[in-house]
Amino acid sequence: MNGLKLQVSDYFLTDKNAVTVADRRPQPAFPQHSHEFDEIVFVWRGNGLHILNEVPYPITCGDLFYINARDRHGYESVNDLELDNVLYRRELLTLNVNWQDLLPGHASGTEARQYWRLSTPGMAILRQSVDALAQECMKSDALSLLLSETLFLQLALRTKRFRHAPDSPFISDAEQLDLLLMALRVNISAPFRLDDFCRQYGLNARTLRVMFKNHTGMGIHHYLRQLRLCKAMDLLRHGQQAIGDVASLCGFDDSNYFSVVFNQAYGLSPRQYRQRFQKVLSPG
Repeated sequence: MNGLKLQVSDYFLTDKNAVTVADRRPQPAFPQHSHEFDEIVFVWRGNGLHILNEVPYPITCGDLFYINARDRHGYESVNDLELDNVLYRRELLTLNVNWQDLLPGHASGTEARQYWRLSTPGMAILRQSVDALAQECMKSDALSLLLSETLFLQLALRTKRFRHAPDSPFISDAEQLDLLLMALRVNISAPFRLDDFCRQYGLNARTLRVMFKNHTGMGIHHYLRQLRLCKAMDLLRHGQQAIGDVASLCGFDDSNYFSVVFNQAYGLSPRQYRQRFQKVLSPG
């Protein structure tokens, strides 16, 4: 199914502009779609589900992902979600730099393009860069076109400097939110105990709960449950594991409890969900 495809003419000032910024503050739910261009997405606030090539992933402030024109993606279950889309036309970029290294392209796997985090100081700097680019790309004279691309290069370089994989150990202890999100995402099959986590890093559990709620709009265990259910959806769609094994891989010790939680979230049992998806994929 081809579905909705976003056109260059609807977003770029002229056919000569290589870069533009689409302000999505707030970002509403948006159906899955593709583009005639590539984009970088910066998530500044709130939370939601990002569906990339049929795979759901919970996103919140500090998340960063790269979308290629061939991808299909959309947003569901949004809650105070605020982001900026930096749209670019790779074929019009003229500066002599290794754009593929800075902007993961079609040959890069999904993890290289979606699963990135930004530190809190990095977010502040990058937001200023995005705002400066947004102003310049609304002009179409030759000098502004070159300056827009230069600002875009600066943004791409800074993004690479401040981004890190969600399971990277190379994070300052002061970045409490990043440490917590890393711990939640790196191994969702294992039990998570906030008190043990805070003891390990010398953090205050109550303060961390409040900080997480203020920044993401949801509680820690609610977010962890979303991570686990999204992983379960992926396994049920694309894997052949037994339901009990899916439950275990997603951090549910009891497969019956997993079925109850899944049914409450999606209105279907895990088995029914798998069967419905397989029917959708079957020919005819």
